[in-house]
Amino acid sequence: MSLTLIELSSLSNADSIPFYAELIQAGFPSPTQGYDKQELNLHDYCVKHPSATYLLRVSGRSMEDARIHDGDVLVVDRSLTPEHGSIVIASLDNEFTVKRLVLRPRPCLMPMNPAYSPIYFDPEENQLEIWGVVTFTVMSHLLCTE
Repeated sequence: MSLTLIELSSLSNADSIPFYAELIQAGFPSPTQGYDKQELNLHDYCVKHPSATYLLRVSGRSMEDARIHDGDVLVVDRSLTPEHGSIVIASLDNEFTVKRLVLRPRPCLMPMNPAYSPIYFDPEENQLEIWGVVTFTVMSHLLCTE
């Protein structure tokens, strides 16, 4: 899985998109749903710590069971402390990856696709750096026909 950095400064903090406050049903829609319209700024919604946040584009399929797919954009916050179970951007021996951080019983970077193997590491022997915690995934639902 490879990652491509997206400059956060290229996104406008002022751009907002219409946001309808009414919840949408994933089952049978209610005929009485309201039409309250507000503005939603995705930057404000997804970025809680602007100076510590960056975006990456994902390449690969190792995190599909975590609903992270090839081509998705990840919002990554460096100010958050990674915990057992966090999805993180990690550099292990200078190789970058996005994986679930598992600290017990044996530390590893766990893919979320059974076709891929866990990446076990020894904190005493391997150089592991956590570059941030994934907080949001932006994905497209358009079908690629290439």
